[in-house]
Amino acid sequence: MAAAGASSYSIVEYFGGEDGYRCGYCKNETGNFSRGMWSHTMTVQDYQDLIDRGWRRSGKYVYKPIMNKTCCPQYTIRCHALRFQPSKTHKKILKKMNKFLSKGEMPAGQCDGEPMDLHCGDGAPRDGPKAHSFEVERPVFTETSVQEAAPKAAKSETPLQEPAPSPSVRGPTATPKPGVGADPNRPQCRKAKELRKERRLQKEQLKKQEGGAPSGPTPTTALSPQAKTLEEFVVESLPDNAIHNLEFRRFLCDSPLEAETAPDGPDCGYGSFHQQYWLDGHIVAVGVIDILPNCVSSVYLYYHPDFARLSLGSYSALREIAFTRQLQKQSTKLCFYYLGFYIHSCPKMRYKGQYQPSDLLCPETYTWVPLEHCLPKLENSPYARLNQDPNAGEVNVLKNLGQVLVLHRRSVMPYAIYARKRKGSGDEQEVQQYAGLVGQSCAERMLLYRA
Repeated sequence: MAAAGASSYSIVEYFGGEDGYRCGYCKNETGNFSRGMWSHTMTVQDYQDLIDRGWRRSGKYVYKPIMNKTCCPQYTIRCHALRFQPSKTHKKILKKMNKFLSKGEMPAGQCDGEPMDLHCGDGAPRDGPKAHSFEVERPVFTETSVQEAAPKAAKSETPLQEPAPSPSVRGPTATPKPGVGADPNRPQCRKAKELRKERRLQKEQLKKQEGGAPSGPTPTTALSPQAKTLEEFVVESLPDNAIHNLEFRRFLCDSPLEAETAPDGPDCGYGSFHQQYWLDGHIVAVGVIDILPNCVSSVYLYYHPDFARLSLGSYSALREIAFTRQLQKQSTKLCFYYLGFYIHSCPKMRYKGQYQPSDLLCPETYTWVPLEHCLPKLENSPYARLNQDPNAGEVNVLKNLGQVLVLHRRSVMPYAIYARKRKGSGDEQEVQQYAGLVGQSCAERMLLYRA
């Protein structure tokens, strides 16, 4: 095999996952099942292929629900951005936002209470990855071919070749040691709901003192100098605990995707991005997205709670669909908008089906099926094979375990050679499970870390 050189590669640690943990949707304490892996680094093409097999990332942790076992099956959903038609609800949201921006009128009544996607933090390994940064920093490829792993092979191994330096890959920051605790001089943390209520009462009292009737905010005064910025809100809403701060950054800020460019790709390139929403010099929302070869994948949105009544979750999705259309003009195959998971068994999470036309990923064949064809099956059972062809098999099924690439002691080799070197390692079943979940193509490109 050729030396790695400057080419990109994905490096992952597979953790499996046999135990159930708490489901954030139905609150079942042990009903959520998934398998996952820690990604030290990942190419955009590998991640594109993984999400097309039902995987999804939470920071650098990439997980796949065990669909026929988990309590709330999560189906990957994508929208055809070029053919998207906004519903009446979407038009009302756009009208509401335009009215706020032009007249400063905040919608009356309670906020819509848009449901949020839940990340798979409970299923991630608490101790993080096992590999140290120096073990995955500069892997080298052996010159030994897979055929030499056969019993009759007798050739000796050739010396390892050192590739050109590549950007260092760092694992997550180690958990800080316990300190003296929270500062006793600072006020105790309170729930965000209580803080919002207090600010609202203060504003109403201030308006009464000035003798003016209460009215909606204008774009120039929606965020006064005294109002907290989104950054301040995020920092202050986190507990005074270094572990919680670390988890927040892991989830919303860390990404395994390497920034890439291509001649036929979008001008901004591929990778992970933060779309920022600004109002009067203040940032009010941040959308985390991944730009991949075939799609824009929505990861998460977080926003200032004072603007919850503007339905920012739905509004940002509409903006991201428009952004996908814009990118498609630069890269013709980038034409889909992935909304994450569609969960039919959880009524609050069915709203993603409103972005039409859309498809769901069949959990058995990994082919796309129009949503309207899936709904009758999902009404009868939370888990269903969506592909209606009974003879259709799995796309990119694992055929050759020996071709799976592994990273062992900074050397890259096919699993067949690794197994010969490490007789009695007893990890064949785990590697088989990993390769079956990622598919033959990814298994031959990605580097599976072996201690």
